[in-house]
Order: sequence, then C-alpha cells, then structure tokens
Amino acid sequence: MAFKSYMGLAMRAAREAGQRGETPVGAVLIDPKGGRLVAEAGNRVRELSDPTAHAEILAIRAACAAAGSPRLPGLDLWVTLEPCAMCAAAIAASRIARVYYAAPDPKSGGVEQGARIFSQSQSHHTPEVYGGIEAAEAAQLLQDFFAALR
Repeated sequence: MAFKSYMGLAMRAAREAGQRGETPVGAVLIDPKGGRLVAEAGNRVRELSDPTAHAEILAIRAACAAAGSPRLPGLDLWVTLEPCAMCAAAIAASRIARVYYAAPDPKSGGVEQGARIFSQSQSHHTPEVYGGIEAAEAAQLLQDFFAALR
C-alpha cells in the first residue's frame, strides 16, 4: 500500500480556523482503509469560549459521535501542530492508531516535546507517531498568523 498524505486536508482546516481569528491548527481523522474522511476540525477556542476546543479534540468528539463509541481504533489523526498534553491524552483515550503531525511545538507540545504523554506509564495506549510532515508550511502559517496580531 502506497503512503498517502492527508496533511493538505488538515492544512485547509487550519487556514479556515485562522480566517475565523483562531490559532490556525487543523486536524482530520482518516480511516486508512479506503482513505475515508471521518472528521475534520479547526481550533474553535475563542468562538466557543472553551479552552478544550482544540482541533484534535473537536475532531475526536465528532468521530466518536459518528461511531457511537468512545474508541476510534484503526483511525489516523493528521494535525498541523504537535498535539498538546491535553490532546495527546484524548488521543490515547480514544485509541487512535497513528498520529501524523506537521510542525513541532517546543512550547506546548505533549507528544515529542514537553510532557511526552505517550511515554508515560499512565498512558493507556500509544499510537504510532510521525512528525515533521509538511512542517515548514504549517510553521509558516502559524508565524504569519501571530505576526499579523502584533
């Protein structure tokens, strides 16, 4: 089976989040068997006045609601920024199979930076993790967004 990137879909969701005034982070959940888009979301923290409304959390909530289950085994999460500790814990709890992320997050990352949630003994599940996919484009989107705020 040939590798197919779905980061472009996550980038689209990130750009849409940025256009709404949200930090431009996007996430999609994909069923790799056939490449079906299961859920898509961008950050909505400000819009919903909800500090948990990160793209990953919103995509996980939508996919779990559609599946009628708190578990998403076999699904792949594509996200434009390394998930924070909160999102990494939700990823572990939902049993997502693989996480593909674009830009690393040295300040708030919870996967390969900072808390490294998946390497903790309390983590009930450890997905496969692949970082740095289209990292430059995702990092530039974030840099441009924050530069415009200054």
